[in-house]
Amino acid sequence: MKVVLFCGGFGMRMREFSEAVPKPMVPIGYRPILWHVMKYYAHYGHKDFILCLGYKADAIKNYFLQYNECLSNDFVLSKGGKDLELLSRDIDDWKITFVDTGLTSNIGQRLKIAQKHLHLDEMFLANYTDGLSDVQIPAVIRSFEQSRSTACFVSVKPRASFHLINSDARGSVKSIEHVAKSGARMNGGFFVLRQEIFSYMRDGEELIEEPFRRLIGEGKLMTHSHDGYWACMDTFKERQELEDVFSRGNAPWAVWNKQQ
Repeated sequence: MKVVLFCGGFGMRMREFSEAVPKPMVPIGYRPILWHVMKYYAHYGHKDFILCLGYKADAIKNYFLQYNECLSNDFVLSKGGKDLELLSRDIDDWKITFVDTGLTSNIGQRLKIAQKHLHLDEMFLANYTDGLSDVQIPAVIRSFEQSRSTACFVSVKPRASFHLINSDARGSVKSIEHVAKSGARMNGGFFVLRQEIFSYMRDGEELIEEPFRRLIGEGKLMTHSHDGYWACMDTFKERQELEDVFSRGNAPWAVWNKQQ
């Protein structure tokens, strides 16, 4: 199943990095977060990627054009460096389509531009490139296949520490509750979509806004609740948290290491 990845945003809240590299290329350990997302999907057998590019697209293209497999694989160096033998490989069986989807396009527009590369696919996967999770994507796909839904996304518990307030028109507070105890959930990405999603999209629309609301009206939007690990890299602080988790050697999203 093909995987559409949205890589074109400006990443304004990551200015410490995004002025030099696009947000998907911000490193976690020795690889950019984009690689971690792709490696996750490849672990489950989804190795045909469509990268929707925009801001600093050249940085993403050059990264893969000059990809160095020695950084994430064991190898043997001999004859004073003349011979190099990789003991394992990681992207040699990946297929990556690079698509320019514009500097200012929203997610819906980027998906519409990528449509021509999906016309033969009844179903496909899609995701942002700033979220990492240990969600079992095969289970998400199975439940979606058994439904009549057009779109599915993973919903997660908010990680932020804030309180939800219910008040009346006069400002009198009726209730206050920590978001973690409220039962509220948020969009965590990891979409599974049917080809018919494009018939619900209009030019210029954001995917999660108008198209998804049309699906809700017809009962064709579903979600897969995930209470395991999920983290998003929106800020420098969140990037550092991911880096700390990875450096400890037990990154939950690195599902490719679990069976080794």
